[in-house]
Amino acid sequence: MKTTFCFLSIIFSIFCFAQKEFQPAGSEMIESVDGDLDGDQIPEKVIIYNTKDTTDLGNVREIQILKKINGKWTILEKSTKAILESNGGGMMGDPYQSMQIKKGILEITQAGGSSWKWGYTDKYRFQNGHFELIGYSSSYGKPEEYWTDVDFNLSTGQLTFEKEVENTSEYGKSKNETLVKKGLKINLQNRNLKEQRKITLPKTKEDVYL
Repeated sequence: MKTTFCFLSIIFSIFCFAQKEFQPAGSEMIESVDGDLDGDQIPEKVIIYNTKDTTDLGNVREIQILKKINGKWTILEKSTKAILESNGGGMMGDPYQSMQIKKGILEITQAGGSSWKWGYTDKYRFQNGHFELIGYSSSYGKPEEYWTDVDFNLSTGQLTFEKEVENTSEYGKSKNETLVKKGLKINLQNRNLKEQRKITLPKTKEDVYL
């Protein structure tokens, strides 16, 4: 029992040092997850902070990805562009939902809205020296009106759009479309720009925003 307690204490101390060494001044940690993100079988550490910097949408969030090299933690990548601000969820307030690492992919989910609700999950893979967006899935809509679902594999370029309409008198029939859209280069550094990326679907003329 003593041995287990000592081991856990050492692990906790190492984590605290890794956190405090790079933590932005005046910030608070929101969440931390561990997992292998670069395929070397050694877990990286991903931490999201609520910083003291603000915009008209609330506190800026910073994501840091830490890697241990020769026994010392270092920042593999960090960004304030990938996580929405603390009030970016509109009436629902904080849009941040969760993050996880699955099979080497970092998944981040955010959501917001009021009666009209939206939510999306970004999937990042470490490649070309950056964490690049390789997958995006989203839902948007309102009960008794319509719901849209988008699934976009940025690696293959395949985008699937589905719109299920309940209020057909106002919004017309349900519709769906699949197309291939290649060439988008999105990563942690340029994820959320001031101007959203818009893809207009050629057949249904619907707009998809990233």
